[in-house]
Amino acid sequence: MSVSIFDEALPRGERDGFGLRVGAIIDRGGEVLLLEALSTGPIPLTRKLPGATVEPGESVTAALIRGVREETGLTVTDITHHVGDFDYLSPAGKPVRRLHFAVDVAFTEPILLSAHGGYEWTPLDGELLVTPSIRGILQTYKDLVYR
Repeated sequence: MSVSIFDEALPRGERDGFGLRVGAIIDRGGEVLLLEALSTGPIPLTRKLPGATVEPGESVTAALIRGVREETGLTVTDITHHVGDFDYLSPAGKPVRRLHFAVDVAFTEPILLSAHGGYEWTPLDGELLVTPSIRGILQTYKDLVYR
């Protein structure tokens, strides 16, 4: 895997004053890997895609590979598509741009969680317990790959 056009987003985000985060879509035959936050009460929390914050001096590609490895124990072998982005404010009120990529991994099991309460492989056609922004990213991915 080579450093690619995906890394061109890094200077754009920095120039625009956004912190950058990356999210990975890992597909296992029409099911995507979603991570569950550690439960903090009786209200079900939304799921999230594996990912990471792009650290100072780190490329988008390196952050994506690192984030998947740290959060799931899986090894990214290829970045296949840039699926889409969205902007939001962090809990501290800072602007964040989240970039989303479809990735291939060497193996889809075992999942080794480091900071999450659980995981699930969710069918793209199933009920997605994710935020509306992530739902939009997954719909774009579905339209791109499963036309």
